[in-house]
Amino acid sequence: MNVEDQLDLYLRARFTLLVFVTPEEERLLTTIQRVCEQTQRRLLSWDAADGFQLLAGSGSPPSARDPLTALEQIESADPAVPALFVLKDFHEIWNNPQIKRKLRNISQRLKFSKKSILITSLTVKIPDELKDDAVLVDFPLPTFSELEEVLNRLIQTPGVKVNLTPLGKEKLVQAAIGLTAAQAQRVFAKSIVKDGLLDDRDIDLVTEEKKQIIRESEALEFFAVTETPDDVGGLEVLKNWLRLRERAFSQEARAYGLPAPKGIGLIGIPGTGKSLTAKMIGGLWRLPLLRLDVGSLFGSLVGESEERTRRALKLAETVSPCVVWIDEMEKALAHGGLDSGTSTRVFGTILTWMQEKTAPCFVVATANDISSLPPELLRRGRFDEIFFLDLPTFEERREIFAVHLRKRARLPLDYDLDLLAEAASGYVGSEIEQAVIDAMYIGFNDGQREFTTEDILYALKRQVPLSVSQRENITMLRNWLREGRAQSASFQKTEDAEHQFVPIQLDIRSAG
Repeated sequence: MNVEDQLDLYLRARFTLLVFVTPEEERLLTTIQRVCEQTQRRLLSWDAADGFQLLAGSGSPPSARDPLTALEQIESADPAVPALFVLKDFHEIWNNPQIKRKLRNISQRLKFSKKSILITSLTVKIPDELKDDAVLVDFPLPTFSELEEVLNRLIQTPGVKVNLTPLGKEKLVQAAIGLTAAQAQRVFAKSIVKDGLLDDRDIDLVTEEKKQIIRESEALEFFAVTETPDDVGGLEVLKNWLRLRERAFSQEARAYGLPAPKGIGLIGIPGTGKSLTAKMIGGLWRLPLLRLDVGSLFGSLVGESEERTRRALKLAETVSPCVVWIDEMEKALAHGGLDSGTSTRVFGTILTWMQEKTAPCFVVATANDISSLPPELLRRGRFDEIFFLDLPTFEERREIFAVHLRKRARLPLDYDLDLLAEAASGYVGSEIEQAVIDAMYIGFNDGQREFTTEDILYALKRQVPLSVSQRENITMLRNWLREGRAQSASFQKTEDAEHQFVPIQLDIRSAG
């Protein structure tokens, strides 16, 4: 049921107090006006600046400058005439005891009339006294067709030059999904003004603007997807799992009856490629990658954290199909008990969303320390699979060296990869990358000569790998794998993974 049908149903059922949550007041008013005109219902809006304004129907609007008088005028209006009264910004004043009581009285009395009150609000926080009388409605962000209509209106403006292919137009509108109608109009207008022409090249500009706008949501960050499976060394089981689901969000998959995959958990020590894998999934599946910064969800005001969480998850659903990357969950979602239960409520909201979401949002959650994660997060149903990323094996280390050498425009054949892979036993991918970078500094500062295998070996010896500093954590994670609570990202069978475990009791002196 769309919003117009939903609103019409509420009004016919004589719901007396509706609260619509949205920042898009103008688009909401247009929707409400359309419903009232179709149903021959009188529509009036009220705000503290302009008082009552007649938006649909006939007659003169009443006069009221203060909110209490406005409520009294609503109460005294003819009960036999179908009417809807829209109160703007009323969430700013409904905590006043007198206003709150009057609003509650009126909402109860209007049940015997054809009148209803609709309040526009930016927040879902409703006074406890009004919760039983009010119906909370989320006004969704514009759909593809609504954004296409915004674009069409701009295209029809005199003087606007358009050179869009049908496919280009579709991609341009698709790039704006997740924006409000006003934001989309500004982005489209900027694209036109920039070079006086709207063409397929403006898709990238809209995408870039969208990144900035999504970043302003405070908790979501839009990532450009450039990584491919070739940029990730090793982890073949995980890569094959992802390739098998590459077309999972296609229309063919829906027609076949396949459900959209829910997500995966990536557990392992820092530097083993969890974050890189999240970026690689977006590139492999050609889907937008949104990083949910759970730390940014928490605000100082009561209810602010829950509201940010709800808004961020709603935005992710609007942008879907997409990949939602929740990095280092244990840091943000560990139970502290020192914040009046806010972290527990935020955590519960995310858990419920992960379990019940119907939008095709694929969640990639990474964690370094499983001991601080609540067990309900890691149970089946939240994720399709939980992968354990261990210390890279000899072959994986060899591949990681090759990846980082190619990334820096060097030929892997010019280096002794077997010797490097052997020397890097116990090192994670990020430490191997740092050794290559350190070797480049050595060669650059030595007369800008080409860095060598020996330079990389020297850089490795100067590091103390995480396999030394986090021995206990690695042992605990490996025991977790042995218990069957995760799938190895590198081996199909747990026995094979155990057989290939890289020793963690390294000689610290040889590492430093």
